[in-house]
Amino acid sequence: MAFPLYSDTHDCRSCYKCIRVCPTKSISFQEGRATIVPDGCILCGACYLACPQKAKKIRDDRSKAKALIETGNAIASVAPSYLSAFPGTGFPALREALLKLGFKDAEETAVGATIVKRLYDETVDKGDKDVVISTCCHSINLLVEKHFPDLVGCLAPYLSPMLAHAEDLKKRHPGSSVVFVGPCISKKDECDTYGIDDCVLTFDELKSLLDDKGIKPEKKMEGKAPEKSRARLFPTDGGILGTMEKKSKKYVYFPVSGTEAAIKALESVRRGEIHNAFIEMSACRGSCINGPALGEGSASFRAFVDTVRSAGREDFDARNYTGGEIAKDFKPFPLFEAVPDEGEISAVLRKIGKTKKEDELNCGCCGYSTCRDKAIAVIRGKANLEMCLPFLMEKAKSFSNTIVTSSQNGIIVVSEDFNIQLINPAMGKILGLADPGTLVGSPVSTILSPESFALALSGTPIVNKPEYLADAGKYLEATVTYDRNYHILIGIYRDVTKLRERRLSMEKKTEETVNIADQVVAKNMKAVQEIALLLGESAAETKVALNRLKEALKKEGDDE
Repeated sequence: MAFPLYSDTHDCRSCYKCIRVCPTKSISFQEGRATIVPDGCILCGACYLACPQKAKKIRDDRSKAKALIETGNAIASVAPSYLSAFPGTGFPALREALLKLGFKDAEETAVGATIVKRLYDETVDKGDKDVVISTCCHSINLLVEKHFPDLVGCLAPYLSPMLAHAEDLKKRHPGSSVVFVGPCISKKDECDTYGIDDCVLTFDELKSLLDDKGIKPEKKMEGKAPEKSRARLFPTDGGILGTMEKKSKKYVYFPVSGTEAAIKALESVRRGEIHNAFIEMSACRGSCINGPALGEGSASFRAFVDTVRSAGREDFDARNYTGGEIAKDFKPFPLFEAVPDEGEISAVLRKIGKTKKEDELNCGCCGYSTCRDKAIAVIRGKANLEMCLPFLMEKAKSFSNTIVTSSQNGIIVVSEDFNIQLINPAMGKILGLADPGTLVGSPVSTILSPESFALALSGTPIVNKPEYLADAGKYLEATVTYDRNYHILIGIYRDVTKLRERRLSMEKKTEETVNIADQVVAKNMKAVQEIALLLGESAAETKVALNRLKEALKKEGDDE
């Protein structure tokens, strides 16, 4: 089965928000895209909720659920947090909608919760465990197994309510399939791992299936909470404890919700600071009524009130199981990540300009709590150097300063109200200023005509526009650009004075050459004309002589 949560890398915009919120830093960022690292992921859904581009996706199991429904033998096991997903809709109304969708039956997973909480009470009554952690939340179970493997023995060794209810349903309805519906992403993985449930749908997926069929659950609460429905409290913060008898005086009982709080509590247990305690632990702050996959329109505060009011004072009618019948064997599978030495960490830190301890800002922009944590992630191939925002800003600033300072063209940056914000040395040289920085904050009209800037601000392109600075005796070509995002005008001025002088000199020399050529041509033409005249006279005399000779010869012939 595909991992229940994945990244659509095409939609990722490199904001690092998913890394910042991930409690286990199980996000890899390479080639400008964030991807989930399944080995460390606990499927808490923090990245799914935080991603502004909706690039984190939950595996879609609707087709599988529809196939099971079509067999006519599927039973829906509905998590008691349904009031968060369907505000104002009591379970009878939701069950009716599920039957219309094609389910053979629908029951509350709270029945499984009743089975499990009884075993929790038995465990604390025995008193043979120092610290006991509830195991209803699969994300918490994964957190312990992957990131606190030495504390696996603290997990209550029983199935979650989802698995216990599926086991119970299949015993009562042989041959049936069970589709769990709830607010969790991690339950999909729990289903894949243990194979007791046949499919898991999020409440969001269920809403989609109902919409496809045009089924709208009636917004109708039960008139009075059923007396036997106490385990409906399970999805609220402290709800598990609210259903337990808690007879053992050996233990202190307290809830912990939210992954950050859970991690701190587990660290305290690891340090030996907590003893003789039963800890109700949930990955979601406020517990399951704040689950990550509730869909649009969920209302957790209303859901909390409605859920508390919907719960009766007695347990559901549920079969009593022994711990052996619904036992769950938790096994540590710790992450084996190389631990870099100080030399490797220091080498990475130097690459991002952090050569001294005070350079380590620990700003968290990259998503990691400290610069050292980020450096370790780089070494492990989960991050890259460019994720350090202060480093990138300093690099960009240095790069832009180098360009501005070394440019042979004059550069001037002006605000929308035409006040100078930046002027480079080349512009100062053009203007004949020893210290151009003194002009910052002054109106641009003190040194230049604001016309080009006004035109650029109005949307008229200014490219290589000729300008003359009379005071400096300089001829310039101006290109002015308006940056709408940063509300500034950038003027680039090219000093073409020497070029213009060379051009004028060339034009003068060309004119002189043309004049000389004209004189030469005129003299040559005169000479040609004189030669032509002489040739013309000679030709005429020759013609007369020849004609006379011709006539003489003709006359002589006639005489003979």
